[in-house]
Amino acid sequence: MQNPLPTHIYESRKIPKSHPIRGEFFRDQTAIIHSMPFRRLKHKTQVFFSPENDHVCTRIEHVLHVATIGATICKGLNNFGWNLNPEMAYAIGLGHDLGHAPFGHSGENALSRKLSGKRSFIHEIHSLRVADKLCNSGKGLNLTYGVRDGIINHNGEILQQQLKPTPNINPLETMTDRLYIASSYEGCITRFSDKIAYLGRDIEDALIAEFISINQLPEIIREAVGSTNGEIINHLILDVINTSKNSDVIQLSDKMFEKVSILQKFNYQYIYQHPIINTYSEKCEKILEELFDFLHSTLICYQNNYEKYQQDKIDLVKHFGNNLQEYEQLYKTEGWDTETIVCDFIAGMTDNYALNAYKEMRLPKSITFTH
Repeated sequence: MQNPLPTHIYESRKIPKSHPIRGEFFRDQTAIIHSMPFRRLKHKTQVFFSPENDHVCTRIEHVLHVATIGATICKGLNNFGWNLNPEMAYAIGLGHDLGHAPFGHSGENALSRKLSGKRSFIHEIHSLRVADKLCNSGKGLNLTYGVRDGIINHNGEILQQQLKPTPNINPLETMTDRLYIASSYEGCITRFSDKIAYLGRDIEDALIAEFISINQLPEIIREAVGSTNGEIINHLILDVINTSKNSDVIQLSDKMFEKVSILQKFNYQYIYQHPIINTYSEKCEKILEELFDFLHSTLICYQNNYEKYQQDKIDLVKHFGNNLQEYEQLYKTEGWDTETIVCDFIAGMTDNYALNAYKEMRLPKSITFTH
């Protein structure tokens, strides 16, 4: 089984580099791991907002799950004669959520509303923007085409039974929606891996939070797919490998796809749309919208007068000014779009930073007593 595009397409990067020891895709992995946006994922929501329990999944754990699942599927298919690159799939998994906003999809919804209808905030597209432009003070991570293509096309929200790479070279820099398919099997595998990673783990976390009990999980899921995260991941990975091994598509069997559909509906009904989650979503969206309005009005007022930012009494404004100065050349090149500037800054926040910034914006500083 051969990939649909020549190898040099996967290995091309904006600035050619030689990595004789690590190889192209292992180099991409290390570039992502050492980036600041990747480090911040450990304090970003997966499903449960700003969890105090250290055992509840955060965004950084999710991307690690996706990376390992994707690499495992590649290795499994290679045992049946496929020619896949597990290191490429692992790199895509590590980088696929670099651009996720704080508070999960609630943050994504809030930012979409604040962009004046010009466009939606789509975390897949923003993840590529982070990798290409917002890392390394505007220099980007210089990732290979294949990894960048997999990141922007990972789209784990839509449930699909099978995927086959597009024969075209996707125009990554001009893509503005989720209508594309990855150009590689590794990218398609990451799309499946995203679903596999969150379905079981979200159930595990919901049990910890006592949103659900194990007896509420449909009997057909408990018996045929599993009742723990490990069991669910194992059954889904094996089904993808065994169903895909003698074909030219990445797919789930008919029976397993039916069960995954049941599982996803269960998660939406009992976890993602749980009253507590809905309450948190509304409040977190309001927080980000108010932060956006505040920073946008500040930017309109101060523009690129960085001395004014540093003279402001609010630390959030000072940090925003420092960030603006760091990326000034990029934003000038893009036409100084004020909404994009604010969106970039807020999307990069962790949950805790956003909460603290909101408190600082809304509440006066504590009085300091010298004695």
